[in-house]
Amino acid sequence: MLRISDAASIGMHAMIYMAAWPGRLLATAEVAEALHVSEAHLSKVLQRLHRVGLVEAVRGPKGGFRLTVAPEECTLLRVFESIEGPLVESTCLLGLPKCDASDCCFGGVLAQVNRIVHEHLASTRLSDVSRIFGRVTGEKR
Repeated sequence: MLRISDAASIGMHAMIYMAAWPGRLLATAEVAEALHVSEAHLSKVLQRLHRVGLVEAVRGPKGGFRLTVAPEECTLLRVFESIEGPLVESTCLLGLPKCDASDCCFGGVLAQVNRIVHEHLASTRLSDVSRIFGRVTGEKR
């Protein structure tokens, strides 16, 4: 079954948070507080996203990060794969070598779950989910 690492989860949530404030430079401390994550861990994840060009990093006391991609054009899968590499099924939940779904004691349910998660990540854009942070259009921060 698919596993999403802490880094990938933090990366997706950080990108979604930044999508709620397009164009705005956001301090790492602000994003970490909003996501309830370690500022150090978030900083490492944001540096990865910066290296692949998804966010801009601005140094200094008034520095921070902002999206370099339009929220309408960036999927969760793109963010995930920027951190983890290509999305692949993980090993068997029972620790067995990967088997054919027809031989699986779960009756192929795990393959279906993996497919559904992949499809969701591939079809969900940052703009589709940025509302989870409760941004009201026109609100100043």
